[in-house]
This record gives sequence, structure tokens and C-alpha cells, in this order.
Amino acid sequence: MSDSQQATLTGARGPGSPRTGRLPWRSRPDTGPLAVACAFILAQLLLVRPGLGLGWDETVYVSQVSPHAPTAFFSAPRARGVPLLVAPVAVWSSSVVLLRIYLAVLSGLGLFLALRAWRGLFPARVLTAAGALFATLWVTLFYGPQAMPNYWVAVGALAAAGCFLRPRARPAPWGLGLSAALMAWMRPTDAVWATLPLLVLLVGVRRWRRPAPLLALVGGLALGAAEWVIEAYLSYGGLARRLSDASRIQGGLGWNPAVVDQARALSGRTLCRPCTGDLPAPGIALWWWALPLLAAGAAVVAVRARRPALTLVPLACAASAAFPYLFLIGYAAPRFLLPAYALLAVPVADLLVHAVRAPGRVRRRLTTVLVTLALAAHLTVQFVVLEHTVRRTTAAHREWARTAAALHRLGVRPPCLLTGYQYVPLAYYAGCASAATGGHDANTTAAALARAARSRSVATLVPPGGTPPPYARSWTPARAGILLAYLAPGPRAGPQRTGKPKE
Repeated sequence: MSDSQQATLTGARGPGSPRTGRLPWRSRPDTGPLAVACAFILAQLLLVRPGLGLGWDETVYVSQVSPHAPTAFFSAPRARGVPLLVAPVAVWSSSVVLLRIYLAVLSGLGLFLALRAWRGLFPARVLTAAGALFATLWVTLFYGPQAMPNYWVAVGALAAAGCFLRPRARPAPWGLGLSAALMAWMRPTDAVWATLPLLVLLVGVRRWRRPAPLLALVGGLALGAAEWVIEAYLSYGGLARRLSDASRIQGGLGWNPAVVDQARALSGRTLCRPCTGDLPAPGIALWWWALPLLAAGAAVVAVRARRPALTLVPLACAASAAFPYLFLIGYAAPRFLLPAYALLAVPVADLLVHAVRAPGRVRRRLTTVLVTLALAAHLTVQFVVLEHTVRRTTAAHREWARTAAALHRLGVRPPCLLTGYQYVPLAYYAGCASAATGGHDANTTAAALARAARSRSVATLVPPGGTPPPYARSWTPARAGILLAYLAPGPRAGPQRTGKPKE
């Protein structure tokens, strides 16, 4: 990139520009992204509610480092990045509010740093728009303050692509390596998919063959995934076995087109497995179906502007990051595509900025009005879906808390062990250990449960209308909220008196 092009992209003042006592907005490229990051933090705290209880996966991750609850079973696909991320709060406090605030602030900082990696490649207005587009998606706002890995893979992928495209800057290889390490630390397989186009360019294209970026990228992936690989040999029977188990837990990786499933999940379904039901209303999913068209338009703009790499590289990384979740896994969750959304944000923002700056006064005004109306409708849809998702999730988590309180009244108190329906989050809320005799996370047997019942309270949870497993049919049934708990014979604290007979 020439000096003149660099000056044009960054909005730098040329030799003939007038000098003023105050620096213009465009000469402070970090101001816009910083404002977006701060607004993102505030929006999370206001819209997602810091008091939102922990979800199923969150209880697994937090329990790994929290002294306030027994450690949950850690299945093969999971990585230790999230437990280490939440450790500064979780090791000394059980407050969910404090954890949410900490993660919201950290996620805002991560977004700012990821956008800053692109400074000098696009004008500040493009990066500001890109940050706003990504930060206002309901799925970004919902998962930013959660103890989940997908958002962190997303900002890592965005930062890695930016650092890759500016290799002449001194910190770029370091930024590329650290971004790759962050992704692999959170989810090693996702890190490989998100950086696959970068690896191909560094190895297979002469123009991009440079040792420093290649060593940084490979070294970062290796450093971030080292713990996951070592743990595979220590606890999972080897790397091949862990990868096989991870594939089995995710339904068996293979040709499983899930494009329609991902579309179904856009209405706020945090997990769509099995993914049945109708597609959401066209207004809810329109932005999602338009993304390929917007990406194609961004590519055309970049080619005409003779800077194709700045757009085609993030588009390739976005396609690669999304590919396994659109075509290889037979279920859907909106958070899976967060890395793709982050990578698409910059090209799409560039396209929109190009559109509103089109030549011709009438054409520019018309385009500006149309883009403004489209973005207003888009934001309205995102906030409506977010509010619906937060309300439904809050209700589910409160029901878990009520069930845990009911179990305590039945005498199922620490030390205790839960199995059965929704056993992982309910065990965390009740302060119990959790175990499963079947399914993806099977880690115990009926005989082991019987032995455990000799020294602590053991209960199997059954949903309304369900039947207990064979080993629990002789156990004592009792109502625990909307669920039925089958209590194993053995030591158990006496039930608290509530004035109501057990059902």
C-alpha cells in the first residue's frame, strides 16, 4: 500500500491541508471504535441484566474454578479458556452480577482492541460502523457478558485478520500470534477453521510468504491449544480419541447442512437441537439472508477500489469459520456464527459507507435515507429479539433456582449428587455434584450412584410426564418444583417444613 493510499485510508492530513489548533475527528482514529466499545458495555449492562443467572454451559465452565460448587464433568469439546477467563472473579465470589459486569467490561475492551488492529487499513468511520454493526446484533449483546467461548473466538478472529493484513507494522506479528492463541485457548477447532485461509495464503501464495507472520500464527495456535492437547493425553485417551469423542458429542461431524437450522434459531433460540419448527418471520431473518449479498457487494467495491485483499481476506475467514456450523454439524445455535459475523462486519461497513458517499447530491441523499431506514429497522429487530431472549432465559434460570430450593427442602443439600433431567445446571444451583449414566456426558453407572448414596444425598430428576430410569424406580418420589425428584435411600437431611405434604 502506498503512502498516499495509507493517508487516504486513515484520513491523515496532507501537505496542503490547513492547520488548525484542534485535531479533526478523522485524525483521531481510535475515538469512534472506543465510543462503540463503551456503548457496547453499557448496552450489555442495561439490556442483558447483570442478574441473569448462569446457563447450562456457563455452570460447567464456572464450576471448574469456583470453590462454591462441585466441579461439573468437562466433556471432550470444551477448552479451559473460559474457566481461566472467569477465574479472577469466580475463585473468590459467587456473585453472578459481579461476574456479568466483569465480562461486559472485558468484552468491550476486546472489541476495541480487535477494531484497533484494523487501524490504518480502513478509515475510522468504517471501523466505527463495523464495530456498531457487530455490537448491536442480539447474539453479540446476549453472549458478550456470558461465560462462553464464542464471543472471544470472534474478537480474536477479527483481530487476527487485521494484524495479518498489516504485516509491516512492528506489532502486527505479535498481535497475530496473540489473537490466534486467544482463539485456540477458547476453542482450538474453531481457531483452526477461522485462520485456515490465512494459513493457506502464508504457505501457498508467493506474495504472502513471509516467515514472521507464519511463525506467529502457527506459534499462537500451538500455544493456545497446548493445554487442550496435553489434557487429551492425560484425561481423554489421546488426541485422536478426544477429537473422536468431541465429534460424537456434537452429533458426528459429517455432511449435515444446517443452514435452515441456523435460520430457525434467529428468533432467539439459544440452542436448536433438534431444530424443528417453523422459520422465523421474514423481518427477523432478512438481515441474515442478505449477508451473502452484502458480502458480494463489498467484494465488488474492494476490487474496483484496487484493494481486494482488505476485503477478500476477512470474507474468506468468515466463510471458513462458518462452514463447519453451516454444513458439518446437524444442529444450530446462533452463538456458533459469532466469529463469522465479526469478520463480515468490516467489509459490510465499508460497503455501507461507500454507498452513502456515492457521487451525486441526489443519489447520495437517497442512498443515505434508504441505508438509515434499513439500519433502523435492523436495530429494532435485534433489540426485540434480544428482549424476548433475555426474558425467556431469565424465566428458565429462575425456575432452576426454585427447583434447587425445593430440593433443599426435601433434604437434598450439599454434599449431594444429582442426575437426570437438566442435572448439570440444577446441580450447580443446588450446590450438588452432577453425573450422568447415559447420553453425551455419561461419566458414571447405576452401581456408582448406589454407592454414592451411602454417604450423601442422591436424586434423579424426571421431567413432567416422564418416567424414572430403571435403577431409580424403587427410590422415593417427591415433587421438586415442576420436576419429579426420585430420592435414593441413604443419608439425607430432614425436609424443611413448608406446611405442604410432599407429592
